[in-house]
Amino acid sequence: MKRTKIIATVWPITNSEKKLKELYNSWINVIRFNFSHAKQDDVLKTVDMINKLNKEWVTNLSLLLDTKWPEIRTWDFKEKNIYKKWDVFEIFTDINHKLTWLDLFCDYEHLINDIKTWKIIVIDSWLLNVKVIEKKENSLKVKALNGWIIGSRRHINLPWVKLNMPWITDKDRDDIVFAIKNNFNFIAASFIRSGENVLEIRELFKEYWCNTIKIISKVESQEWIENIDSIVKESDWVMVARGDLWIEVPIEKLAVYQKMIVEKCRAKWKFVITATHLLETMIENPFPTRAESSDVFNSVLQWADSLMLSWETAMWKFPIESVKMMTKIIKEAEKNIKHKHEDYIDTSLSKRDLEKKLLIRSAVFIWEDLKANSIIILTKSWLLARLTSSFRPNINIYAFTNSQDSVKTMNILYWVKAFYLNWWDKNNYAKNLDLAIQELKSRSILKSWNKIVAINDIQRDWIEIPVMEIVDIF
Repeated sequence: MKRTKIIATVWPITNSEKKLKELYNSWINVIRFNFSHAKQDDVLKTVDMINKLNKEWVTNLSLLLDTKWPEIRTWDFKEKNIYKKWDVFEIFTDINHKLTWLDLFCDYEHLINDIKTWKIIVIDSWLLNVKVIEKKENSLKVKALNGWIIGSRRHINLPWVKLNMPWITDKDRDDIVFAIKNNFNFIAASFIRSGENVLEIRELFKEYWCNTIKIISKVESQEWIENIDSIVKESDWVMVARGDLWIEVPIEKLAVYQKMIVEKCRAKWKFVITATHLLETMIENPFPTRAESSDVFNSVLQWADSLMLSWETAMWKFPIESVKMMTKIIKEAEKNIKHKHEDYIDTSLSKRDLEKKLLIRSAVFIWEDLKANSIIILTKSWLLARLTSSFRPNINIYAFTNSQDSVKTMNILYWVKAFYLNWWDKNNYAKNLDLAIQELKSRSILKSWNKIVAINDIQRDWIEIPVMEIVDIF
């Protein structure tokens, strides 16, 4: 069993029951819908398929909605523009202005005010870079730093420029409400710029009485880097979304920022997802490059809790092969990790939850000294599983709960295999543990003479008491 979880983007090539089952059997844990491209009606059909498969216990997949974010783009061309190095032209924000020769239109209305002379504007993901050489009343005069061909509706990025634009668009708000109404488990919030952005989503959750969806803040801009502490504090998870981040920051610093973000999240008990271009060449090729193999390997060594595949599983030729390849590399990387169970800041824990954490921290070393086979966790809210996962024990973790929402949330936790316990008895811990052991034995996960460590919150007189028990299987 691999420890690091995998998130796969579906659409359109994996959008069928057959492919969803193949993805799951290749060790996918979470299905991502990219709402930069997906439409709600189409997504709902796939969600219905996943819910059906989950209900039949053919799969156990969680749902993640990735928001679009406010975009800055060029406008439509009748024909593509061919730019040569050192070409000088103008960029306008007034759509009614008649463009001549190489001129471009940018749909960001504050462009002229926000950007300074000699700053770089990135067009079409570094394919065309221009420098601002003069600010005019209605336009920017720019010089091309390289040659390229630009078509319609290309992305424009403004690295190290603070944007004067709303963070949540009407579309994003509508898509988040869609996620709430259709029982999604995670929101991946694109282009978060501050902790206040995360709180905006939480306020939207309150409007719809939603307390189950977890917020994953995506690191995609320089403002994120500047406000990292407040964003990490307010988020449930963090995603290092390198596809857009590498446009916003110097490419030579991308690995530095990735390492820094992961370490900050680990120190503050926040789980991390590494995403984008992990196996990019497998969109068209049956085998990854050596650099991609090393990238996946090193992302695991950096303690990412989950890795995400984007276009690799959404289109073209080798979606299932991409997942299988990632699983193979993850397993090999995990053989080379011996976790030391490092502690972390726990400012977000209540006094009672801190007691649970201290119990688990002490138990981690007992598990290894006893050479136990597995950890069984009985949890209602999934907190015990989260605490256990964060200490990176070196043995299997099986979490049982009476909540379907908790199962879906635990699917993204490092090392945790989550189960729904049908006959949960809130007053009988021993019965619940027996049922959990019976379930694992029926799946040939546990065998006679195995030793396990069981963790549970026993409730007596409305007081929760965290308990650890060592059990020999007969």
